[in-house]
Amino acid sequence: MFTGIVEELGEIVASEPLADSARLTIRGKLVTSDAKHGDSIAVNGVCLTVVDVVDGDSFTTDVMGETLNRSGIGKLGVGSRVNLERAAAVNSRLGGHIVQGHVDGTGTILARTAAENWEVVRISLPDNLARYVVEKGSITVDGISLTVSGIGVDDTREPGHRDWFEVSLIPTTRELTTLGTAPVGATVNLEVDIIAKYVERLQQRG
Repeated sequence: MFTGIVEELGEIVASEPLADSARLTIRGKLVTSDAKHGDSIAVNGVCLTVVDVVDGDSFTTDVMGETLNRSGIGKLGVGSRVNLERAAAVNSRLGGHIVQGHVDGTGTILARTAAENWEVVRISLPDNLARYVVEKGSITVDGISLTVSGIGVDDTREPGHRDWFEVSLIPTTRELTTLGTAPVGATVNLEVDIIAKYVERLQQRG
C-alpha cells in the first residue's frame, strides 16, 4: 500500500524488452537506500517489485505485458523521469490517501491553466471510471495523491473519454513531481479511490 506522497523523482536508466514484458532499471537514490529484493516501489503510481539493487542508487524491476498495456509505463523510455514512492510503513502518517498501486486506466492531459501560485491541470477521464470521481474527492495521477477540484463532460470528444476532471497543483507538486512539467497530450496513470469501488460492489450485492 502507498499514500500517493511522492518521495523522489527518479529516472529510467535502462530498458530491456523481453518476450511479453520488459525489465527496467530505475535510478532513485532515496528509495533504493533501504530497498531489497521483493520490496514494492510505486513507479508513476504502478506498484512494481524490486528484482535487484544496482550500484546502491538504482533498482531493476520486471514489468509484465498487462501492466505495459494498461498503464503509461509502456510509453516511457531511457531518460524518462518517474515519480517514486516506497510502500507505506504501518507506523507512518497517511499523508495522502489509500493508494494500492493498481492502475485503473489512463488519461490525457487536456489543458494547463497557470495562476500566480498554483496551476490547474485538466485531464481526460475514461467513461468507466467517471462514476468513482467526485469533486473534493481523492484521485491518484501518476502516483500523486491529488484532490479533485472540478469535474465535467465534453460532448465534443470521442465516446470513451468525454468526462474530465481537474486538479490544482501547488508549487511543491509542480517542482517535485513529473506532473509539474508534463505537457498537454501526455498520458498519465489513474487510480481512483478504492473505497468508492468497494461501496459500489456492496450496493450491487445488496
